[in-house]
Amino acid sequence: MSVEINNIAILTSGGDAPGMNAAIRAVTRTALYHGKKVFGVYRGYEGMIEDDLLELSTAHVKNILAQGGTFLKSARSKEFRTHDGRAKAAANLKKRNIDALVVIGGDGSFTGALKLADEHNIRVIGVPGTIDNDLFGTDYTIGYDTATNTVIESVDKIRDTASSHNRLFLVEVMGRDTGYIAASTGLATGALGIILPEQKITFDDLFRDLRNAQANKKTSNIIMVAEGNHLGDVFDISLAIKKEFPSIDVKVTTLGHTQRGGSPSTNDRVLASVLGYYAIKGLMNGEEKVMVGMINQKVVYIPLSEAISKTTNLDEEMLTIAKILAT
Repeated sequence: MSVEINNIAILTSGGDAPGMNAAIRAVTRTALYHGKKVFGVYRGYEGMIEDDLLELSTAHVKNILAQGGTFLKSARSKEFRTHDGRAKAAANLKKRNIDALVVIGGDGSFTGALKLADEHNIRVIGVPGTIDNDLFGTDYTIGYDTATNTVIESVDKIRDTASSHNRLFLVEVMGRDTGYIAASTGLATGALGIILPEQKITFDDLFRDLRNAQANKKTSNIIMVAEGNHLGDVFDISLAIKKEFPSIDVKVTTLGHTQRGGSPSTNDRVLASVLGYYAIKGLMNGEEKVMVGMINQKVVYIPLSEAISKTTNLDEEMLTIAKILAT
């Protein structure tokens, strides 16, 4: 079903992710190709409330494909969580006769988009942009591939110094609620252990792995630690290991926001470009209140309510493989 869409707004919200600019570019150029007007919303929902919008042209999105972050910037908005805040934001869209909104972000951003759609009859479509790869309805989210490549590059360098000094490094990566980054990079870097939010391991489990490593005469080790793990703060984990194994030289590296930065990888540029294109195609074909995703190399449209409420589970077999190969 074809739907008449003339003016489209686009915003990025929540944590930034490499590839967001590629998605903005794809949305803008696809919309302009089809004769639509595109308005960029600066600073996410906060900018929408403050009426910080700019009509975009092809020139606005040139040379941004390789840039990390988001040139539209991102911010979290407390006011948008209120009914009055959303009403203010909707009024700023409607005075420009904006028919639809494309939101690039994660589950929090999509929750806001769905409320805006339900309360103010604005067509919305989501594009999954988060390094955590934790959204239901897509195999990969924009930014995940680049973030994991950044982690791998850092851990490879850390292993060089760990080997030189017979050290154990705890490497903390992002993952407050899900451990996709820790799990995939742990496997890719040959980590001795992977500590995740999804697994309630104990210190006894961790100590057993370390004793096995000592028995196998492993002189340097890496343990990947997701920030939302159940053992606690990475520095507290370090202290517990030092207490149990006084002879082990334990170091902590927290990669932090380096994981969010950098030029997006090939995979993220392609994924962002394809999803941005299909976001506009979906709107023109009558899709609304959906997220555009990629499953088994095919573009799909998933209801935003499902993308928000359902969860994707880590591949347990991947963790088994990582454990076997690290011994």
